[in-house]
Amino acid sequence: MSGHNKVLVTACSNLALVKYWGKAESMTNQPATGSLSIGLDGLSTTTELSLAAGSEDEISLNTIQSGKSIDRVRTYLDLCRRLYGFEQHFRAITHNDFPTGSGLASSASGMAALALAINQLMALELSAKQLSQLARRGSGSAARSVFGGFVEVVMVADAFARQFASAEHWPLSVVIAITDLAEKAVGSGEAMLRSATTSPYYQGWLDSHPDDLTLLKQAISNRDFELLAEVSESNCLKMHATIITSRPPILYWTPATLALIHKIRQLRAAGCPVFFTIDAGPQVQAVCLKGSEQRLEQELQQVPGVIRTLRSELGGSPHIQVCPP
Repeated sequence: MSGHNKVLVTACSNLALVKYWGKAESMTNQPATGSLSIGLDGLSTTTELSLAAGSEDEISLNTIQSGKSIDRVRTYLDLCRRLYGFEQHFRAITHNDFPTGSGLASSASGMAALALAINQLMALELSAKQLSQLARRGSGSAARSVFGGFVEVVMVADAFARQFASAEHWPLSVVIAITDLAEKAVGSGEAMLRSATTSPYYQGWLDSHPDDLTLLKQAISNRDFELLAEVSESNCLKMHATIITSRPPILYWTPATLALIHKIRQLRAAGCPVFFTIDAGPQVQAVCLKGSEQRLEQELQQVPGVIRTLRSELGGSPHIQVCPP
């Protein structure tokens, strides 16, 4: 039974440095590989959850009340009712403060916020591990947005995320260059399936993944920026190689995406401590050591095709506010 009238949860997007791409089991979003991400304090989803007055869920996302994203939330709420045996319906009002569905992991922050809100509103008292698993059922990458800092997904039969290191361990900055504001034509779930079933490089992606995770953990533990950059860029390009070589091919990049890759590599060669990574979309995330972000943002804003830039610090721990009954 609900312990509160209303819950307000803010969860942050995360940026995988070693990517999650591919599902071992699609119904539960069980990943085919582990992953390791950083939480982005500057990109957040806020969800207000309360019990609905009627017998249907009332859902809005950025004031929109219909469409694929809304249907996905309805399906997830049905799943939660089956899993935990309650019958109540919900009023869920969600807002993202960054572009939605455009390759910036808005589903990660959104589903993590919803999972945390349901746990709080319905007094489920789930452990951190169980919350991560519940969030994963909504979106594979949402498992990581339950935590802040450096977060890894542990590959077990029912995969879950846990914090690998705190944000304070290695304060990094991220500048995100937006090259296209439109929602992706091919969603990540569909693209993962197509990559797994048609790309000749997909098996190589799976086979090389454990070594990437091992090296990335080593880089984070030792705060070795050169190794962090090498592994992150390589892993990113391997993921996109499987996407591009799917049949029919999927190409998320814009001309500006490629121009930004070259710009960031030029900046690093000139002594700026920065590297790129790109999720399943056209936006480019430039990760740098603190103190370099202002110059970096100015440089990226000058690249033709960049619509705007966002800046974020490493962090991303969720915030929960409850209203008493």
